[in-house]
Amino acid sequence: MRTHRALLIALVPAVILRLLAVVGYSPALYFWADSFAFLREELAPGTTRPSGYSLLLALLRPAHSLTLVTVLQHLAVVGLAVAIYAFLRKRGLPGWGATLLVTPILFDEFMILLEHMIMADAVFIVLITAAVLLLIWRSTPVTSGVAGLLLGLAGIFRTVGLPLLVLAAAYVLLKRYGWRSLTALLVAGAVPLGAYAVWAKAEKGTYALTQADGNFLWSRTMSFADCEVIRPPAELAVLCPNMPVEQRPYPPHWLWEDFSPLLKIPGIAHRNELAGQFAREAIMAQPFDYLQAVSVDFKQFFRWERTASDESSPYKLPSVERPLKDFAKETADSYEGASASTGINEPFAGWLRAYQRFGYLPFPLFTLGLLVTLGFAAWRRDLDALFPGVTALALLVSPPFLAAFDLRYVIPAIPLACLAAGLTMLRGESRPHSMEEPRGPRHSRRHAQAGNP
Repeated sequence: MRTHRALLIALVPAVILRLLAVVGYSPALYFWADSFAFLREELAPGTTRPSGYSLLLALLRPAHSLTLVTVLQHLAVVGLAVAIYAFLRKRGLPGWGATLLVTPILFDEFMILLEHMIMADAVFIVLITAAVLLLIWRSTPVTSGVAGLLLGLAGIFRTVGLPLLVLAAAYVLLKRYGWRSLTALLVAGAVPLGAYAVWAKAEKGTYALTQADGNFLWSRTMSFADCEVIRPPAELAVLCPNMPVEQRPYPPHWLWEDFSPLLKIPGIAHRNELAGQFAREAIMAQPFDYLQAVSVDFKQFFRWERTASDESSPYKLPSVERPLKDFAKETADSYEGASASTGINEPFAGWLRAYQRFGYLPFPLFTLGLLVTLGFAAWRRDLDALFPGVTALALLVSPPFLAAFDLRYVIPAIPLACLAAGLTMLRGESRPHSMEEPRGPRHSRRHAQAGNP
């Protein structure tokens, strides 16, 4: 108890905050139509998002309890924080230091919000961070295989997880873990991805995780696309925006709103294909405009407040009940086995709303901390710290290039950045796995043959 006193003290308010969410907003929070698409009873490969989270919800459906879903998500993230703490303690950090590094995971209001929401994000965070933690912890084919499986599962929860398997393979190669570990990682990662692709082929006629990657990239180009410059062929011209750049809404609106020319193209697969072709031509014709649009999104990483008091956002905890539309209510009620509308129970919900105003890690501090961590890790040539740091950076920068910035897309990088920062803070003698000192049986035998104890 004395050894882990700092963590135990931190866990008490962290658990209380999650209890406020469970009691204050029962049974769960929902995100637009996405939550109800995950809850549908007729399972099928997703069109705009993969259905990994739907499969998990289907496994839990017999309990008919959305509260169970959210409680498990809360427990999973708290457990992840404890695992990172234990790993950093094992590597040599003092209890107070390891506790300090996991406080953003335990106390960030947005992390708690995502845990209490029927969305894939909380599970995705746990999967990718656990995989990175496993790879750094031990270099065996078994741990590499488990890590690969977790990353493969993450890819069918959110497609942004797909490049992380490549980063993991690069890490294994650079650490010289051996071909067995690399093979185990890649094969295990390919199993859930391949199985899902085969399922998509059987259901929709194409090997793919989604049928919307082209749509999202096209919506990104709506920030700058000028068809007088692009000069698209006739079959793509229908996708040209019909309003001046300065009047265009944020990219996601082009995916769903009635004014979107995307909706004029029949056929889901055909629409996605043409949208992808248009996006690639727009980027090639206007590369500097594309980069400028991305840079505008990057400015969000230096915004101090998450949401302004007068700003409309789905990420604000509601103060009044929001009635569900008929299609959503039917889907949620069927899963719950009773009314699934979000009930707001005061004063608990009010206490959590008050906490939401200040209980977060400001993005400028987070961004600066990650960049400093990456700089120190690169200077020390410490691959163990670089791996989670670069993974966190990849999660941050990829959405503005592929779709648009969203507050929700930043949060998965927080646990990885905390892990990277902790590894960077270790003293030299506590960091035995630098680039110069590859670990493994061959390295140990070489020292033994040289007469080292």
